[in-house]
Amino acid sequence: MIVFFAKKMLEVILTLLGITFVCFLLIRLVPGDPVLLLIGERNMDPVAYAEAKQKMGLDKPIPVQFANYLGQVVKGDLGTSVISKNTVWSEFIERFPATLELSLVAMTFATLLAIPFGIIAALRKNSFFDYFLMGTSLTGYSMPIFWWGLVLILFFSVHLGWTPVSGRISIEYDLPLRTGLYLVDSLQSEVRQSEGLLPFWSALKHLLLPSIVLGTVPLAVIARMTRSSFLEVLGEDYIRTARAKGLSEFRVVLIHAFRNALIPVVTTLALCFGSLITGAILTETIFSWPGIGKWIITSISARDYPVIQGGVLIIAGVIVLTNTLVDLIYIYLNPRMKNALLK
Repeated sequence: MIVFFAKKMLEVILTLLGITFVCFLLIRLVPGDPVLLLIGERNMDPVAYAEAKQKMGLDKPIPVQFANYLGQVVKGDLGTSVISKNTVWSEFIERFPATLELSLVAMTFATLLAIPFGIIAALRKNSFFDYFLMGTSLTGYSMPIFWWGLVLILFFSVHLGWTPVSGRISIEYDLPLRTGLYLVDSLQSEVRQSEGLLPFWSALKHLLLPSIVLGTVPLAVIARMTRSSFLEVLGEDYIRTARAKGLSEFRVVLIHAFRNALIPVVTTLALCFGSLITGAILTETIFSWPGIGKWIITSISARDYPVIQGGVLIIAGVIVLTNTLVDLIYIYLNPRMKNALLK
């Protein structure tokens, strides 16, 4: 077990190191001078330009800049935003609850629909329900997020007026933030005593469209994986034996088949949840959602190197650690895989 954890930690470190290097190099290949964007081209003074470039550490060769940045990261310092002058970590902490809440609601929406859809499609293989559900899933997977988001905004927000166009909550509500999750904070006793459930419904209405848009692709992936996994398990000998014993279809599906079919589905769930953070970049931009996705897009436009590097590193760390946890979940769900994982 110790060797297994040591290997996984080494893989995590090497992966994050490679991602950091690629990100560090690519953002410096993007056209645009962050120093000019900071001080302005019209009022550019060569002396002020040189001082600003030296202060940002951009006057040194790229290998030296990368080495200096790695030294800061090892110490836990992700840098300071050139624009806001706040630390990258503090800005991430400020915006992460918005992205986390959106991702959790989107993943809940996707999971609650995808797993039943996949099970029904597997039990009704080659039927109308199978073709309809899998065709709908494929359509959802194929739609561009930005197009799908704009369609929902035009129909539900502009045409029907049922949902807000952007933001997290109506401006008349000032929530005392404890968790940063508006659905949770709006249910605090002091809020319910003064405003009732109005802030909660407002936060939920603001979450509805972004979570549907963000959860559409995971819904399609999870549904198709659930169907494939159940079809494979339902063809096993022990399932035929259970049916031959006269067990009800409910017991056969939910007790005998579900646990074994769940293993690849759990993998898909974990991978989709990690990818939701990167997928939230487009969704947050469309709906003006104040999360880390919109934060990174704004930083790219401003050539805010420390924010881009730190944001990408943190997101990559979340995804890599999520993938690592999948192996541990494997061991819990199926002890027979323990020997394979520990080799």
